[in-house]
Amino acid sequence: MAAKQKNSVSLERQRQDILAAGIVTLIALAILGVYLMPLAFGIVTSLKTSAQASEPNAPILPMDILTIEYEFEGEIETLEVFNVPFEDGERQLAMLQPSRRISTFVDPANLDAEPIEWEGNWRQLEPAREIAIQWGNYPEAWETIDFVRLLFNTLVYAFVTMIGTVIASSMVAYGFARFNFPGKNLLFMVLIATIILPPAVTLVPTYAFFINVLDWGGTWWPLIIPQMFGNAYNVFLLRQYFMTIPRAMEEAAAIDGAGPIETFIKVILPQAGPALTAVALFHFFFAWNDFFNPLIYLAGNPEANPISVGLTFFNGLYATRNELVLAAAIISMILPLAIFFVAQRVFIQGIVITGVDK
Repeated sequence: MAAKQKNSVSLERQRQDILAAGIVTLIALAILGVYLMPLAFGIVTSLKTSAQASEPNAPILPMDILTIEYEFEGEIETLEVFNVPFEDGERQLAMLQPSRRISTFVDPANLDAEPIEWEGNWRQLEPAREIAIQWGNYPEAWETIDFVRLLFNTLVYAFVTMIGTVIASSMVAYGFARFNFPGKNLLFMVLIATIILPPAVTLVPTYAFFINVLDWGGTWWPLIIPQMFGNAYNVFLLRQYFMTIPRAMEEAAAIDGAGPIETFIKVILPQAGPALTAVALFHFFFAWNDFFNPLIYLAGNPEANPISVGLTFFNGLYATRNELVLAAAIISMILPLAIFFVAQRVFIQGIVITGVDK
C-alpha cells in the first residue's frame, strides 16, 4: 500500500514538472516570437514590390492582385480579379465593367463564356491575391549600394579592433587575476567604474584630441587605436574566468621552468577559450553595429565608411522604397548571424562563467 502511494506521489510530481516545463517553454516561445516580430516583418517587407510595401491595406505576406488579359471590343485589357460573393458561395471573377449597382464580370477559367452580372457595390469586394515574392530586391539593393566596399571596411574595422581588444583585455585581466601589487583593488574599482561613465562625457575631449591634436580626422586611427588598450567590461569578464582556472596548473608550469608570460600563453589562454570567444564576439558585434564613432571620425572620407554608416546614406536616398532599404539591412545581418550561430555554444559557455566546470 505504501509503495502504491509512493508511486502515485512520484507520478503526480512528474506531471507537475512536465506542466511547469511546458508553461515555461510556452512563455519563452511567446517572448521569442515578440522579439523576432520586427525581424520577420523586415524579411517579409524586403520581398515585396514598392506597390505592395506602400499599400495601406496590403496583406502581411508579399502578394499581388490577380489579373488576366481579356479581349474586349477589339482591344486587350488587363482586368483585376475579385472575390465575388453569390448565394451558392464565393467565386473569383475578373471585373469587366464596374458600376455602383450592377457590375459585369468574366470568369477567368472560361473567358469564352458570357459575362456575368453581379448586383452590389463593387468597391466592397476584396481583390483576389497570389503569393508574389520579389527576390530581385536583394540583387537590386546589392548593386545600388557598394556592398563589397562597405563589407570590406566593416570587416577590417571589426577584426582588427577585435584582435587588439582581446589581446589587451586578456593581458590586463591576467594581471588582476594572478598578480598582487600595491593599489590593485583600487585600480580595479576605478577600471570597473569606467563602465558606468557616460560616453557623452568623454566625447568632446576625445574628439578634440584626435582631430585637433593628432589630426586623425577622416582616418581609421581614432576608431582602432583606443580599442588596442582593452575594455573594462571585457577585462572584468576575463578576470572572473581566469580566477576559476586552478592555480595548480600554473604551479606545474612554473616547476617546468615556465615564466609568467609563457604560462599566460601556454596555460591560461588555452583554458580560457570560451571566455575569449565571448569577448571576441561581443566586440565584433559592437564594431559591426558601431555607427556614431565612424560617422563623426570618418566625416569627409565616404570611401572608408563601414556598413552602418553606408546603410544610413542608402536609407536617405531610397527612403520611399522600404523594400530596398530592408533588403539591404537583411544583407548586412547575414554575416553576424552566421558567425553567432556557428559559435553560439562556446559564446554561451563563456558568458555563463559560474557554470563552467573546472
